[in-house]
Amino acid sequence: MILGITGGTGCGKTTLLKVIEEQGGLILDCDAIYHQLLQTDHSLLSAIESRFPGTVENGILLRKKLGSIVFSDSQALLDLNAITHRAVKQEVLRRLEAKPALAAIDAIALFEGGLAELCHVTAAVTAPEELRVQRLMQRDGISESYARSRIAAQHKESWFREHCDYVLENEGTADQFHSKCLAFLRELDIIK
Repeated sequence: MILGITGGTGCGKTTLLKVIEEQGGLILDCDAIYHQLLQTDHSLLSAIESRFPGTVENGILLRKKLGSIVFSDSQALLDLNAITHRAVKQEVLRRLEAKPALAAIDAIALFEGGLAELCHVTAAVTAPEELRVQRLMQRDGISESYARSRIAAQHKESWFREHCDYVLENEGTADQFHSKCLAFLRELDIIK
């Protein structure tokens, strides 16, 4: 089974992924795959630099500089996504060639990147915006205004609810959400 997991940044998708990994599932974290590709796929960096001059220096992506461009310009974000989605999907397909019994594809842009079509089931993880802002500030060491701009650049919760087969709300403690994730996997008959 291939489970597609999506939702906005800071919602808690990582907890669901850890539970799946504990059950022996293959985790395909598209954000991590993207960052790995930035280290290994020179054509990806060239494409980004070509569209966003000055955002790559000595073979290294200047993430905050690129972020300041794309999170304030919707067309720029669409252009970046077109470049990155293609590269990430190719790598996901390569990793799925092993045909694992259980795999989870974690992608904020699960549908836009063409990854949802690879999944048997899709699930969104949601959380209140204020909690997301605090998590992002703590996790990424960014300002409140930058955290809010990242959230604002993503789909609203209603979009995820409309597009996904299931929604997991992450409103309680970490332990409570872990239990909710286990219950969800039991509901899907992934675990007993």
